[in-house]
Amino acid sequence: MKKLVATFNHRSERFQTLVSYIIILTLTFFGVCIVCNIFNIQYEASRYNNKVPLDLVHVREILLSKDSEETRKREDSCRIWDCINLYKCGQKGHDHLSVYVYPLQEYIDEVKGETVSVLTREYYQILEAVIRSHYYTPNPNEACLFLPSIDTLNSNLVKSSAVERALAMQNYWDNGENHIIFNMMPRTDGSVLKTDRAIVLGGGFDSWTYRNGFDLSLPIYSPAQQHVSDLSPKSTHLPRKNMLVIILPNVSPKYHSQIHSLVDDNPSDVLMLDKCVAHGNTIRCNSSRGKSFEYPRTYEKGTFCLYSHSVNVGKSDLMEMLAYNCIPLIAADNFILPFEDVLDWTLFSLRIREAEIHSIVKKLSKVSNTKIFELQRQGRWVYNRYFKDLNTITLTSLEILENRIFPHRARSLMDWNKPDDNYRSTYNPLFLPVISPKSQGFTAVILTYDRVESLFTLIQKLAMVPSLQSILVIWNNQNKMPPHLSSFPTIPKPLKVIQTRANKLSNRFYPYNEIETEAILTIDDDINMLTTDELDFGYEVWREFPDRIVGFPSRIHVWDNASMHWRYESEWTNQISMVLTGAAFHHKFWSHMYTYAMPGNIKEWVDQHMNCEDIAMNFLVANITNKPPIKVTPRKKI
Repeated sequence: MKKLVATFNHRSERFQTLVSYIIILTLTFFGVCIVCNIFNIQYEASRYNNKVPLDLVHVREILLSKDSEETRKREDSCRIWDCINLYKCGQKGHDHLSVYVYPLQEYIDEVKGETVSVLTREYYQILEAVIRSHYYTPNPNEACLFLPSIDTLNSNLVKSSAVERALAMQNYWDNGENHIIFNMMPRTDGSVLKTDRAIVLGGGFDSWTYRNGFDLSLPIYSPAQQHVSDLSPKSTHLPRKNMLVIILPNVSPKYHSQIHSLVDDNPSDVLMLDKCVAHGNTIRCNSSRGKSFEYPRTYEKGTFCLYSHSVNVGKSDLMEMLAYNCIPLIAADNFILPFEDVLDWTLFSLRIREAEIHSIVKKLSKVSNTKIFELQRQGRWVYNRYFKDLNTITLTSLEILENRIFPHRARSLMDWNKPDDNYRSTYNPLFLPVISPKSQGFTAVILTYDRVESLFTLIQKLAMVPSLQSILVIWNNQNKMPPHLSSFPTIPKPLKVIQTRANKLSNRFYPYNEIETEAILTIDDDINMLTTDELDFGYEVWREFPDRIVGFPSRIHVWDNASMHWRYESEWTNQISMVLTGAAFHHKFWSHMYTYAMPGNIKEWVDQHMNCEDIAMNFLVANITNKPPIKVTPRKKI
């Protein structure tokens, strides 16, 4: 028995020793793994911690084989949702664009022994702008978009086939997915680089070559822009000596005869300049006046400058016009304007059809000095804000791409086009949530005089609307007391009657203290044809557009060629000029504006003539917000 116990104890000790060894080995193994993992993490972090160097001295050379794969031709059907892997764009949050720039490398053609693409100063500045911006990431695993360091800025200076092979060699190319290509100057022969699924940021797009919502139309930068000093306010905002400046070499030859006719008929208004025999590209001559002018500085001599198609597709004269604050007169059908996705070019330029070139002087003579002032002022602001140099153009391009990929944080078109100090600018004074809270409901303000029966019918119908919060009856009759509250219909919502001191239509817009909601429904006492569903739907529409007037009855003004007068019609059409406030929702802010801030004597005129209060309110809101009213079509005509 003792021998058995001793044997058992001996085996138990051996087992405990074995377990101890296993535990020690396990802990050692895990410790080594943890240490290695820490070093690996630190290595990966340090590997992508530094920015891509833009050292032009120590650039790695890569031999480009003639048998290497080329990129595929541009995929014309690309859109933001099918040619970009959006899952790569959430690595640094769902509201921030991150861009990786490939290291500088020099690609040598194996056959010719030549550099495939020479890095220009302009493209170097673009790369530098991206790397210095908050969009840049040195870690390709965090990048949403990838920017090759291969200079494709001017297609006429690169060897297309070799560049396409170099692009295909990029580590993360993947058929161009999530890549951006700066191609500011298109080829003069009309051919394009094979960029596969990459986003092309380029100039010279037209409606046939532009992939809407995917590509980005860039301004064609002019080196002359860096020599433009700030113009004085006096020279910026006044009509100039020449109404129109035309640089003939920048216009297609097929329009030259029309332009010569314009000059012959309007010699004092049109300054036409051509190439000079004894001078280079920086001088333009006018043979009729016997004078030479410095180019492109001559643009500052014109109020308007003609921009049209020409033999040279990649023209920079549009930016030169804006640089010298000459209002562009654009006669280029199907031309995609720079950044036109976000910029409203009608605010700082004029556009006509190419077929109307012969009549441009007649059209320009009708533009008022006030309009010229506004166009010049907006053009100066847009140029300084978005076009003045390559750094500005690059950062604007990235912001537009960020807005496309993260539309929930995109700036509104008004924000893109509104200077902070713009003269007579429009703005939205309502800092509201995207959708007004439904819980508040609306207050119905009924303007009535003596139609008690229809008033009671309307009150009963309004009380059935789920989103109604309260009813306010404005009794506009000073010669007769309103009915006693006990005679009013019994409803489950608060109701109050206010008798006014004077019979004025503007009483419907007074900001009464009893109005506790943001939404106000102004309604006449005889509007009994609207259903509860229609009223509730109208309120839901207003919740999505709380800064606008949302109403049911509409009116339109049309020109009658027979009578040579304007007609004011109530017929249902596809267009409206205004909505009547006899059945419309608006924010209570507009009641304050109408009562206390209506320009001029408009409010007094309305009260004296007992008419046009709805026109006044529509103009007030549209003038301040630059937005139209919204019509909600009822089942029955009002």
